[in-house]
Amino acid sequence: MIKVGIVGITGYTGEELLKILSKHPEAAITGLYGRSAAETKDLKEVYPQFDSLNLKVEALDVNKIKSACDIVFLALPHAVAFEVVPQLLDAGVKVIDLSADFRIKSSEIYEKWYSVEHTAKDYITKAVYGLSELNEPSIKQAKLVANPGCYPTTVLLGCAPAIKNGLTDMQGIIVDAKSGISGAGRKPTQEYFSKEHPNFRAYKIAGGHRHIPEIEQELSKLSGESVTLTFTPHIIPVERGMLSTIYLKLGKNIETSEVVAMYKEFYKDKSFIKILDEDVMPGIKDVNNTNSCEISLKVDKRTNILIIVSVIDNLVKGASGQAVQNMNIMFGLPETTGLI
Repeated sequence: MIKVGIVGITGYTGEELLKILSKHPEAAITGLYGRSAAETKDLKEVYPQFDSLNLKVEALDVNKIKSACDIVFLALPHAVAFEVVPQLLDAGVKVIDLSADFRIKSSEIYEKWYSVEHTAKDYITKAVYGLSELNEPSIKQAKLVANPGCYPTTVLLGCAPAIKNGLTDMQGIIVDAKSGISGAGRKPTQEYFSKEHPNFRAYKIAGGHRHIPEIEQELSKLSGESVTLTFTPHIIPVERGMLSTIYLKLGKNIETSEVVAMYKEFYKDKSFIKILDEDVMPGIKDVNNTNSCEISLKVDKRTNILIIVSVIDNLVKGASGQAVQNMNIMFGLPETTGLI
């Protein structure tokens, strides 16, 4: 059995990790940790539905984690992992970090977008970007996985086959993305439903969202050229689910049926990617509470634009489910273990 610890269980991603790992046939939860002694309590006081696990949330203690766990999931706010990650890795404990702290490969870019000094720069190069379907060989060898953001997951999975097959002009990419309110965290979600629901609005437009450098970094890697995109996120009046509509300028004439066939071939061995038939559109209800990503494709012949619709559950494939998928890969298990 894989001995698993979770640091930070009071947020949505921590709760989702508990749901998945408590039923995982090859994992045993051997440690739950808060950020301070103030969070020490029985798990059932935080989540009564997990009473049967008979677990206690302890204060964050790296020495305890070292002796209790083979791998640790860090479901912490940005910049909190800088001190914890080096200690765990140096002790031989594998880490999957669900924050952005090790996703961005330039500390200068990270500091610009997150407005905090990166104090674990030496460990950035040790981190593997954990987009499971695209980076599996590297994830297999990884000690530190930087779990992708939810918006980047929809965009990168949606774009990768078109880019890798040379279909697109990488300039002028537009992403219109919509997320359930849970993507903002538990407290903002509670405030939204008490004060604002059922509002639907854009936010952090014109280059204001912190996932932009992550998306641009990975698109640049895929294409081999520097990429800048227009990204507009929206909050929709549901708790969970994410839908991104992506517009890519095509470099040649091609039929929708050809693009669909190309995508199906690209992802043919990927259990969690479903490429829909032509003119079939996905909705967030189709993927909620699953680790799946559903993608539909349509070529607009008038404008020669490829329109990609990519849908996930932001808490599962966009966070905790993909993290467990990465754990499976790291320990040589089928990637679907505990997720279907």
